Amino acid sequence: MLLLTTLSALTMTAGSLSKGVDRSNLDTSVKPGENFYQYACGGWMKANPLDPQYARFGTFDQLAENNRDQLKELIQNLGDNNPQGSLAQKVNDLYKQGMDSVRRNAEGYAPIQEDLAKIQAMKKEDISATIAWLHRGIGSPFFDTYVMADLKNSDANIFYINPSGIGLGDRDYYLENDENTQKVRKAYQNYIETLFKLTGSKKSKATKAAKTIMKIETALAQVAMTREESRDYSTQYNIYSMGELEKAFPEINWKQYMAGLGISEVKKICVCHPKSIDKVNELLSTLKLEEIKDYMSFKLMNAASSFLSDEFEHAHFDMYSRAMSGKQVMQPRWKRALSVPDNLLGEAVGELYVKKYFPEESKKKMLKLVENLKLALGEHIAGLSWMSAATKVNALVKLNSFTVKIGYPDQWRDYSGISISKNESYWSNVKAARQFEADYQYGQLNKPVDKEKWQMTPQTVNAYYDPSTNEICFPAGILQAPYFDPNADDASNYGAIGVVIGHEMTHGFDDQGRNFDQNGNMIDWWTKEDADKFKLLADKLADQYSEVIVADDVHANGKFTLGENIADHGGLRVAYSAFKKTEQGESDKLTDGFTPDQRFFLSYANVWAANITKEEILRRTKVDPHALGVNRVNVAIRNLEPFFKAFDVKPGDKMYRAEEDRVTIW
Repeated sequence: MLLLTTLSALTMTAGSLSKGVDRSNLDTSVKPGENFYQYACGGWMKANPLDPQYARFGTFDQLAENNRDQLKELIQNLGDNNPQGSLAQKVNDLYKQGMDSVRRNAEGYAPIQEDLAKIQAMKKEDISATIAWLHRGIGSPFFDTYVMADLKNSDANIFYINPSGIGLGDRDYYLENDENTQKVRKAYQNYIETLFKLTGSKKSKATKAAKTIMKIETALAQVAMTREESRDYSTQYNIYSMGELEKAFPEINWKQYMAGLGISEVKKICVCHPKSIDKVNELLSTLKLEEIKDYMSFKLMNAASSFLSDEFEHAHFDMYSRAMSGKQVMQPRWKRALSVPDNLLGEAVGELYVKKYFPEESKKKMLKLVENLKLALGEHIAGLSWMSAATKVNALVKLNSFTVKIGYPDQWRDYSGISISKNESYWSNVKAARQFEADYQYGQLNKPVDKEKWQMTPQTVNAYYDPSTNEICFPAGILQAPYFDPNADDASNYGAIGVVIGHEMTHGFDDQGRNFDQNGNMIDWWTKEDADKFKLLADKLADQYSEVIVADDVHANGKFTLGENIADHGGLRVAYSAFKKTEQGESDKLTDGFTPDQRFFLSYANVWAANITKEEILRRTKVDPHALGVNRVNVAIRNLEPFFKAFDVKPGDKMYRAEEDRVTIW
């Protein structure tokens, strides 16, 4: 989605920053000028060795853990005597089914037998309808589709066709041949074989099916966009009429496909990467029907594996958590069960959550912080030396047009169309909820864009900027310590939630967001000279990250993480400027032995402290548009003169960066 999310990992116990910077998080054996991340976070990392149920764990994750505990208490207190059809009944029953391993183990793969039979009974003329059925919330064979605002007319929703169909998430897992990538590929092939055997196939059949699926997915990967290419929206805006779509990709029966989604009329279609859909068209004309059935069957099995017996769950964990991320043990069943209503009935759970855990006072204080950051960013834009007056005016108009969403939506979602029944299997109820959500999303076609809709649930520990609506959103879930604490000093709050706010605002002006105007339309509002200057600065910033080795001989990908790096960079600068206007920011008064500026930078670093496995480092470098936590600290702050002054970092120190090598974009 065109949703530029923030954050990846935060670090330290939520309680440890309840009143700001905690000295126990430091590693004072390291000088700030040598490795600031280790100095600021090393104590926490040593005191919090990685739990084997995680591949990475930090404060971000700790806050999510606290939220889970709160949600667990809420859901377990719902009881079993809720009126049929009520939100409480749906949430409670779905959670209870997730906890009932005895029933799921007894059922085995019976809950998906009917679905598998549907695929096996498929004739060649049914392929497009079957793809549509799977796309209604089950899986994404061959490609994916969705409804979203028109990139060039943000008031209208249109239909998008996007590359998909590969189970490893990124093309490089199929194309590269380093030791780790080969290990992941082998584990994936074994996983495919395991699922076929668990659903009754003989070993020879399972092996053959796995080879077929690897052949299909490798073919899709070979033509897929690179991570860098996927960041350029201008190349992905390729508009087709229905007639043009049918002519360009005739192997797909598009009318049958649309009918399968419940769509009767499509006027405007955006094909994000025609080369990928052309490959799908070729595959459908050359693959045997049996091969297509095997591929679709696996997509179904993979989608259902977390909701079947323990054998399926363990196989899924061994592939996606152990082999890809380095996790050693599964999370407790209650956490896995809780995630299902939390995801599928998100706003229903959120409505319960905010009533108990989100004080209205937090919303008022956040609005004040947002306004302060907005003023600071406006001053930064006005003072830029590299940008012309004409582009500055457009940038300020966009900034002042931001929509701000805090806490929770004014209007809650209606889930009355979902039926959750104890008599149905866990998978059947999950599938029903997923299909309800898919139908809701596809149902937005030909309707005006609902700009009041939230892209995250209130309990989510994250934040986002959406360029199509020019909005920044901060759910209730993230508005807790260590990000936001009304009892902490300004330095701690501005260094944490202040940078998050600035980060999201800056997304409106990063390498992707800058292509959208104040109304959310993809319109070029830059002079050519300013756009060229921006690109030079952005490339320089990307190079700073790309020079870092993350593990073995693998470098970070600064071009892939560029949007998040620009946002971190801008968020830090803007939050610091806003902080310096507070009473504490204007003073030199020490707090617990630290100056206000030192506390600001320590607070920022602390929210990224984390322990992480090598496998997860390598995985994230392939698939995550965020830099690793250590680089979000050590690379970003080396562009800021106030950091050098705060910790007396001088030429010759590893953290020092010469003035001519620093980057200032926003």
